Amino acid sequence: MQIGFELNGKQQTLEFEPRETLAEVLRGRCRLTGVKISCEAQVCGSCTVLVDGLPVSACTLLAYEVRGKRVTTIEGVADETGRLHPLQQAFLDNFSFQCGFCTPGMILAAKSLLDENSKATDAEIVAHMNGNLCRCTGYLPILKAIRQAAAEMRGQK
Repeated sequence: MQIGFELNGKQQTLEFEPRETLAEVLRGRCRLTGVKISCEAQVCGSCTVLVDGLPVSACTLLAYEVRGKRVTTIEGVADETGRLHPLQQAFLDNFSFQCGFCTPGMILAAKSLLDENSKATDAEIVAHMNGNLCRCTGYLPILKAIRQAAAEMRGQK
C-alpha cells in the first residue's frame, strides 16, 4: 500500500503493509525515534503524535488512516532554525522529565491543547493530559512547564 501525507511540514509518499501502525511506520521507515512504543494499547501516551493538530495514539492508528493528513512528531516541533518550541524549552527549564521516555508524547499532547486554548486552567490541563503517563517525575513539574509555555505563547513571558 502507498499513501501520501505531510510529515513534519514535508510531503511524504510511503509504501507499507496495510496492517502496520503509524508508530511502526514513523519509527521503522522514517527513523523518527521520538515516537515511543510502550503499551501498544492506547493507554500510556508515549506514542502520541499530532494528526491535523489533534493528539492520537500512533501505536493503535493504522498508518493508512493518515493519507492526505498532516502528521507532526516531536522532531517537527522546533522551528526551521532549530529553536525549541516554548513547550520544549519549558520542559527543560522546569526539569519536567527524568528518563524522557514520555516527554515527546507529553509535549505533543500539551501542544494540541495550547494551540487551541493558551489560557487553559490547571484543571483543563490535567484533564487534557490524562492519557499521558509518567512514571518518573510526578506531574507537578509537567504542569508547571505547560503553564510557563502557555504564558510565553500568549506573549506574557
